[in-house]
Order: sequence, then structure tokens, then C-alpha cells
Amino acid sequence: MTSPADLSAVDDADALARFDELVAHEQRIEPRDWMPDAYRKTLIRQISQHAHSEIIGMQPEGNWITRAPSLKRKAILMAKVQDEAGHGLYLYSAAQTLGVTRDTMTDQLISGKAKYSSIFNYPTPTWADMGAIGWLVDGAAIVNQVPLCRASYGPYGRAMVRVCKEESFHQRQGFEILLTLMQGSEEQREMAQDAVNRWYWPSLAMFGPPDDQSPNSAQSMKWKIKRFSNDDLRQRFVGMLVPQAEILGITLPDPELKWNEETGAYDMGEIDWDEFFEVLRGNGPCNAERLERRRTAHEEGAWVREAAAEYARKQALRTEGQVA
Repeated sequence: MTSPADLSAVDDADALARFDELVAHEQRIEPRDWMPDAYRKTLIRQISQHAHSEIIGMQPEGNWITRAPSLKRKAILMAKVQDEAGHGLYLYSAAQTLGVTRDTMTDQLISGKAKYSSIFNYPTPTWADMGAIGWLVDGAAIVNQVPLCRASYGPYGRAMVRVCKEESFHQRQGFEILLTLMQGSEEQREMAQDAVNRWYWPSLAMFGPPDDQSPNSAQSMKWKIKRFSNDDLRQRFVGMLVPQAEILGITLPDPELKWNEETGAYDMGEIDWDEFFEVLRGNGPCNAERLERRRTAHEEGAWVREAAAEYARKQALRTEGQVA
């Protein structure tokens, strides 16, 4: 006689076979579909970290909203920061379809348990940083995220379509800020170059450690969550930057950067991975400040959430005819 455990194992094996077939044939996995626990956990980790990055990423640029050099620049920057809030909303919503609650993800972020992109733990001391972030950080985001539009998990892939469209505008905005500065005074050109010098290497690190040191990449590619390896994406990014830097008149701060005819790729200097992991562990220039501001905003916004919940409760009661 077959035991319930044996039947369950057979069912799981059949479900896994169907899951593998869907992924292999480029079909989307949807929230109600069966999926391996490891696939679900990987998605929750990746999507929630992506959402956290968008929300924390509002801070470095929000720092310049009140100090933008013109009303036009202020309006554009406000729109960009608002876009990032929207990206966080899309991504939190996508993660929720996997069974994790928004409260859980928020608690993980403000308690310091959850990770977010280390790039947002650097300061923005000059207006040129807004250009460098747009050109380099958002440029890296585009290279990394466009393939995610084809992610095997449906809600994630669909969310990324709009995110990437908006990121393309952000990258152009950053390029235009740097171009304007590079066509200005010597002081403005130096400010632009200094910002690029500071943001270039952290932007390259955004793609994650080298492939032989990235424990999650291979499995994510097998599941078709990711489509390209960290090193492949980094090469694509540098290939995009080189001609754009020539147009800007900016020098990319890597004396070892050169095209290798034999490999058909760029040779690059070594990224400071010790710094990357140190920032990731919470010891960057602005880690404590970023989390404290997010924590404070969450606490000060409690009354809004409570009022909204109470309003929703009363509306539900009215619908049921229990409140006049």
C-alpha cells in the first residue's frame, strides 16, 4: 500500500517536472502555479531587495531637491524621485504575490536584516552627483534590469517593463546634466569629473561579485530569473559607457581600461571588492544615516497607515450595512 508521504513525493516530482518544462519553454510562472520553495525564496529575496533599493535610493537624490540650480532641474528631480517610489511600489506588490507581506519586508529593511544595493550608501556632496548617478547608476540599472523583463516569474517581469522605461529617462537626464557641466566653466568640468571618479567603481560593483564568487547567479540563470552573468552584464555596461564618455569629454577613472582584440571585450582594472562587501555589511559612509531616515519616516507615518486602515474598516462596515 502506498503511503501518503509516497503519494506526496510523486505529486511533487510531477509538479517539478511541469515547472521545469514551463521554464525551459520560456513560459511564465504565475502566482497560483506550483513552484519549488527555493525558487520562491530566491524571488522574495531578489525582488524585495530590489524594492528596498528603490526606496532607499530616493534619499541621495532627495538631498538635492531643495538645492537644485533651477526650477526646471527641481521639477525633473522631483519627478525622478517620485518614479523611484513608484518602482518600489511595483516591486513590493510583485513580492507580495509570493506570500510575503509588505509589513514583513518593511520590518526587515528598517531593522537592518534585509539588504539593498550598496551604491546608495555613498554621499552626494555636489550637484554633479545627480548627473553621475543618472548616467552611471541608472545606466547600470538599465543594463541589469532590461533582461529582467523576461524573467520567468510573471509579476516580476511585467513590473520591470515600466521600471525600465522610466529608468531610461533617468539615465538620459544624468547624461544631460553632465554634458551641460562639461560645456561650462573649468570649475564645473572639474566637479563633473570628480563625481564620475567617485561613482564609477561603485557602479561597476552594482552587478555583483565576479561569476566565480557569486553563489546565487548560476541557479537564478537556470531558473531564467536572470539571463546573463554578473561579468557579462558588467562588460555590456562598460561597452556602453566608453563611447558616451568620449562624447561627454569625461575620463573614465580606470587607467587599465582598454579594448582587447583577442577576447573581444574590455580589459579593466580590479574592483575593490573589500570595499563593496564592507559597505554591504553596513559599514559604508551613509549606511546608518540611510536606515535611520527610513526608520524615522516609517515611524512618523504610522498615523497615516492607522487612519487609512480605520477608514477602510468603516467603509467595509458601511458596505455591509452595519454603520449608518
